[in-house]
Amino acid sequence: MKTYSAKEVELEKKWFLIDAEGRVLGRMATTIANILRGKNKPIFTPHVDTGDFVVVVNAEKVKLTGNKLTGKIYYRHSGYPGGLKSTTPKKIIEKKPEELIRIAVKGMLPKNKLGRRLIKKLKVYKGKDHPHQAQQPHILEV
Repeated sequence: MKTYSAKEVELEKKWFLIDAEGRVLGRMATTIANILRGKNKPIFTPHVDTGDFVVVVNAEKVKLTGNKLTGKIYYRHSGYPGGLKSTTPKKIIEKKPEELIRIAVKGMLPKNKLGRRLIKKLKVYKGKDHPHQAQQPHILEV
C-alpha cells in the first residue's frame, strides 16, 4: 500500500470568514494557522499547500487576556546598528489593527518558503466590510 501525497493541482481551495469581535487573539490565531496550513483536512501533507483562504473582519475588536495589551512587547530589527524597535499591542491596535492578527498568525506558520506563501492567503480587515463576497466565504465560529 502506497502513502498518499496531496498534489496542489488536485486541491479545491475554500474561503472562510472569521469575525474577530470579542475573540482571544492567540486562540483565534491558532485556528487560522491550522486552516491556512490545511491541518483541518484529512489530506494534509506537510510540504504541500493544502490549506484554504481566511478572511478576518473586525480586527480592531480582538481581545487580549491579562495585561498583554500593555505588558507584551513586539520587537523588530532593521538590520542596522541601533535598529531595534519595540512596540506594544495597544499601539499596534491604534495604528494598524490588522497587523496584530497578521503577526500572531505568522509566528505560528513555518519559517520557510511555504510559510511565506501561506501568509498571503490571510486577508485581515479593520471593519465589518471586505471585498471577498464573490468567493462566498463560509462563516466560521472560532
